[in-house]
Amino acid sequence: MSDYAIKVDRLTKKFNGFTAVNGISFAVRKGELFGLLGPNGAGKSTTIYMLTTLLEPNAGMAQVNGFDIVKQAEKVRESIGIVFQDATVDTRLTAYDNLDIHGRLYGMNVDARKTRIQEVLELVELTDWRDKMVKTFSGGMRRRLEIARGLMHTPKILFLDEPTLGLDPQTRRHIWSYIEKLRTQGITIILTTHYLEEADYLCEQVAIIDQGKIVVLDTPRNLKAKMGGSIISIKTRETKKLCELLSKKNMCKDPRISEIEISFKAENGGKLIPKIMEIAQKAGIDVEGIEMHVPSLEDVYIHYTGSKIREEKAGGSEMTAMRRFHGH
Repeated sequence: MSDYAIKVDRLTKKFNGFTAVNGISFAVRKGELFGLLGPNGAGKSTTIYMLTTLLEPNAGMAQVNGFDIVKQAEKVRESIGIVFQDATVDTRLTAYDNLDIHGRLYGMNVDARKTRIQEVLELVELTDWRDKMVKTFSGGMRRRLEIARGLMHTPKILFLDEPTLGLDPQTRRHIWSYIEKLRTQGITIILTTHYLEEADYLCEQVAIIDQGKIVVLDTPRNLKAKMGGSIISIKTRETKKLCELLSKKNMCKDPRISEIEISFKAENGGKLIPKIMEIAQKAGIDVEGIEMHVPSLEDVYIHYTGSKIREEKAGGSEMTAMRRFHGH
C-alpha cells in the first residue's frame, strides 16, 4: 500500500479564461499535517475544492486515499471530512442535532451516532453545550463544532480551509490545540491558511502557493534554514539612496525595498548594523529604525513571492472567478 494519502500531479483549474490553479504537483504522507500557505486568491481554496470533488479539474490528476478525484468521486467523499472557510452549521439547531444529521447522511446507525457524537464533542470541549442552540455559540465555538462535524464519520483525511479566519488571536490558539490533538489519532490533515504563524506552528510540510502556482515546498524549519544568516530591516524614507550606498559596500545583497523599508539577508548582522548607521549618518539619511532577526516564515514568503502576505477577507481574484463561473 502507498505511504501517501494524497497525490497531485499537474492539477489545473480555469474559470472563464482565468487560471486559478496552474499545474501544481505535491504529495501528502498518511498522518501528515500539510499546509497550503498563501494569500486569498492564490488558489488554495480552488485546490481544496478539486481534491474534495466539489470542482472538476481542467487538466492533471489527483488521488485522495487512493481514489481518483474524477473517476471515483463518491469513494473520495466517503473517506474525507471538510471544514469549509464559510460557516455551514445550522444555527437554529443544537450542537447534538447538527452532528446527528451529519451522521445520518453518512449512514451511521443510532448507536454509532450517539457514541461518536460524545467522542467528538469531548475532543473539542463542547460536551456541556451539546443541547444548546448553536445561535448562542461564539465564533470560536462554532468553528470547534465545524471541526467536530467534519470528524463525525471518522474520515481518513480532514480538510481545513482557513479554519481560524476572522477569529481573535486567543481563540485561534485554542483551535490550534484541537488541531494538534488530531495528530495523535493518525488523521491526515490538509490545512489552508494565510496566517504565517499558523502554518509555522502546525504544519510538518508547507507549500507556498501564489497566483495559482506552488513556488516552494518543504518543512517550515528547512525553509527558514535555507534563508541562512539573519535578516536586517531598516526603516527610512530614503530607501533607494541608502540601498545604493550599502550595495557599493557589498552590504545589501538581494534586498526587498518598499517606500519605507529595506530588508536583506546578512551573515554577520550584528557587526553590520553599526556600519550601516555610520554610512547613513554620513549621507544625511535619517534612519527611523533598524532591527535584526532570525529568518521567519514571513521572510521565506517574501523571498519567494516578492511581497508580504495580504491580510484580507475572501474576495480575491480566485473567489471572484469562482463566483462568476457558478453564475453568482
